[in-house]
Amino acid sequence: MMEKITNDLTNQPANRIKIGIVDDHKLFRLGLMEILGRVKHFDPIFDVEGYSQLLKELELQVPDIILMDIELPGKDGMDLCKLVAEKFPEVRIIALSMHTADNFIFYMMKAGARSYLPKDIDKEILYKAIEKVYINGFYFTDAVAAAMVNGVKSNYSRRSTLKYGESPLTKRELEVLTLICNGLTTTEIAQKLFISVKTVEGHRKNLLEKSGTSNSVSLAVYAIKSGIIDEIQ
Repeated sequence: MMEKITNDLTNQPANRIKIGIVDDHKLFRLGLMEILGRVKHFDPIFDVEGYSQLLKELELQVPDIILMDIELPGKDGMDLCKLVAEKFPEVRIIALSMHTADNFIFYMMKAGARSYLPKDIDKEILYKAIEKVYINGFYFTDAVAAAMVNGVKSNYSRRSTLKYGESPLTKRELEVLTLICNGLTTTEIAQKLFISVKTVEGHRKNLLEKSGTSNSVSLAVYAIKSGIIDEIQ
């Protein structure tokens, strides 16, 4: 999979992935800057320790990806993530944290993060997450998927008891939604359902319109809140 992703990026030579780092530990930031700088299609453009420095940096240059810790001076990562997502929707945030509890993952994703990774991951997984988020807009690990389900179920006690047949979605849309919630790409969904990529894109567009959402993370939340998740798990 890593080889496939790398090849996809190589076919777009003008597109080096610009990366910013937000963490209050200087040595951690410097270490990330160094290892990311070794990857030819990565371009780590800045590292800052918190809120005020990040906003100043974003006035000068806007990265494609921001790697962001949760615990930061001045404003925590959840609030900062929400602020960046609102002001710079083109920036895709990957949370990096030592906290792995479901509630941390859920609220960071709800604030606008596109993925959530523990700080002790192998660098190859970090590379994959950056590439996936850049190409697909999100990267769900098993931990993120589980946290989204558990977090939404615990935070939305008054959920609909929507059953199959009562859903506003067609059977095929439910199938596509299931695979999106499981983190499959458009190409992977097309292959699994034996339909064209264009058809999958059409179903995804319909799903976004019917659910009133704007991305795959929001779709996952919609599926759980509406009760559809009980039907598709």
